[in-house]
Amino acid sequence: MARVKQVSEHRAEGDVERVYHELRQTLRVSGVDVSLRTWAAHPRFFVAMWEAMGPNVETRAFEELAAGLWQEVLDTTVRWEVLGAWSAVKLGPSQRFHARGALELYEAMQPRVLLMVSAVRLALEGHVVGRRGVPGELERLERGIPSRMAAMEWVAQKPRDALTRTLFTDIEKTVGPPGVPGEYRALACWPEYLEAAWRRLKPRMKDEDFQAAAESVRESARRRALALPFEVPLSRERVAALGEDVNAIARVTQALETRLPSLLLNLSRLVQDVPDMLRQPMPGAARLVPDWVAAEELR
Repeated sequence: MARVKQVSEHRAEGDVERVYHELRQTLRVSGVDVSLRTWAAHPRFFVAMWEAMGPNVETRAFEELAAGLWQEVLDTTVRWEVLGAWSAVKLGPSQRFHARGALELYEAMQPRVLLMVSAVRLALEGHVVGRRGVPGELERLERGIPSRMAAMEWVAQKPRDALTRTLFTDIEKTVGPPGVPGEYRALACWPEYLEAAWRRLKPRMKDEDFQAAAESVRESARRRALALPFEVPLSRERVAALGEDVNAIARVTQALETRLPSLLLNLSRLVQDVPDMLRQPMPGAARLVPDWVAAEELR
């Protein structure tokens, strides 16, 4: 696949900028991930995707489905050997604090992103995704980024230093397109740690048990996507009617669904390598304000 364009947060305009804001508030994360930025290169599709997915993403049911998926991943990798990257590098207390914060951010975000990607992929394949729930009947979560969540900070896609450039090239070649995953760009703020982690992560990815685990995660995400509380009104026909390149969007979505399970397994190993790190550290609170108030807050 040719390199796919991404829309950065500071270059987003119009409806894409609005959807980015709503994604951050609804997912309760401090930035927009590479996967979502890649979709945003197709702006009319991106807006339609969010209109189709948003009612699900704001529910407690979505949160629990994503949390259950993440727990499956944790239960899988806890049986594997300890990664050992955290203890292998010399980082000061402040560096460890910020690196831990980056891992917590992606731990909170990536299971939800995979659930969204699986739902969209299934919808574009013609499946009926989600159930025929009635809006207003299910518990929804408060919007807003947790105060203790780390800011999303990345090293540039094309970094200046040779070590990070080499790592990024190898990472993207190994995990597949589109682009270097956000968690690795975040951990590249501490290049020695990223190098130690990747040197330990990469060999396991070639093993048959890793590939089998990734496929199991992918199938679990699909089953959970089909169980979303509200139907996802998205299809190839609707995307084509918007004037978008359906085949290009389908290829990107397939690439995302292909690599995200492996990324989750690696993220789980990174998280479990950090002593005393909380699991699922930022649960959402029930929404306590009327709908019209929440709608005004998003404007």
